[in-house]
Amino acid sequence: MERNDRLKRLEYWLKARIGKIAFIDIEEKRNKQWYGNGYGGFYVDPTVIPQNAIVYSFGIGEDISFDKDIIVKHNCQVYGFDPTPKSILWVSNNPVPEQFHFHPYGIGEKTGKVIFNLPKNKEHVSGSVYGHNLVDETNPVEVLLKEFKEIVNETEHTYIDVLKMDIEGSEYAVMEGILNSGITIKQILVETHERFFKDGKEKGERFFKLLKDKGYKIFAISDTYQEISLIKS
Repeated sequence: MERNDRLKRLEYWLKARIGKIAFIDIEEKRNKQWYGNGYGGFYVDPTVIPQNAIVYSFGIGEDISFDKDIIVKHNCQVYGFDPTPKSILWVSNNPVPEQFHFHPYGIGEKTGKVIFNLPKNKEHVSGSVYGHNLVDETNPVEVLLKEFKEIVNETEHTYIDVLKMDIEGSEYAVMEGILNSGITIKQILVETHERFFKDGKEKGERFFKLLKDKGYKIFAISDTYQEISLIKS
């Protein structure tokens, strides 16, 4: 484990113990394997991913290492979504696998255009509909978001093997719609962003309770405690 990861792990432990963020732990022991690089990767349980699996990847940025990895290992179809102008440009200018299907919009509570705050650091790509210390609220753009039900109606999927989500704080707003959509999802991989919100702990507690109530259990947590992998048995 690298020094930065150890420090982040310690930071999580301290924040959880003093009640600043929601405490989480492994709820079910399963096989796990890291897919993607250190920045854009997640743990998955590869034993329940069939060949030709359907994978949804919300939040692409300029890193499809996870998507490439899961395509190579399972010959699956990956549906990628990102409304960020820089991400859309990057995908159009770089070669991607033929099994990677990119959609230039994001996921939201409802379908429509919203104001998106771009990052303060011009070298970064991840924007957010929320204001926090990493985005420039004086530099917004308008982007298209779609409700999950509308997205799956368009793709005509009724089953998703893996749903990966890194959407800069919007996970707390969209998860209920995903879980109530009637679409069966085996694994959910999500990067959490409690740190963006004053009520982040409460958001985190409600978020993980919602997933647990729907039958999902945490089977892997990254060294930074931000990438969480859950499975429905």
